[in-house]
Amino acid sequence: MASIKLYYFNSRGRGEVLRLLLAASGKEWEDVRFTGEEWPEKYKPNAPFGQAPYIEHNGKYYGQSLAIANFLAREFGLAGKTNLESLRVAEVVQLVQDFISCLVKIFYEKDDAKKVELFTNLKEKDLPKFFGFFQKLLKENGANGHFVGNQLTLADVWVYDIIKALEETLKVETPAKDYAELQTLTAKVEAQPNIKKYLDKQAAKA
Repeated sequence: MASIKLYYFNSRGRGEVLRLLLAASGKEWEDVRFTGEEWPEKYKPNAPFGQAPYIEHNGKYYGQSLAIANFLAREFGLAGKTNLESLRVAEVVQLVQDFISCLVKIFYEKDDAKKVELFTNLKEKDLPKFFGFFQKLLKENGANGHFVGNQLTLADVWVYDIIKALEETLKVETPAKDYAELQTLTAKVEAQPNIKKYLDKQAAKA
């Protein structure tokens, strides 16, 4: 029996980074995906705060994607080996949350003209700003594809996820094309054996 069950819609959204962390662990887990029609009656009643994603761990339910990601990172040794490394990981994670705030505005904007304006601003201002931050931090760590040390952490996984979300959800063509360090990070994350196995499995379903 899987020790952790992840509950989320059958989409990338806020759940994919958690799937990637669980996949990276190599531990047994269950990927529970559902439709919008199933959510209200079948799954929402168990959601601690009426939101997805949430996890079931040892018979108890826990919510909030950032809290879950931090828990999984610590549980699986993906939060940094020292306090200073953990600080850097937390810095990157917070930067990602700030960037996500920019993306969310586009999804919730109902005025088409305003949506186009926000999308243009994303590509011309927000993306270069945050990708510049990520690139700088990657260079400080030797441009080896990791934000700390030479092993995978939550920081690497979450930045990878945001790059793929830009490509797949917002249809931003090769968002990291001008950032060699982010391309290296993408390759490193996708080459992690357990993540590769997960991604290959998902590709086979498509």
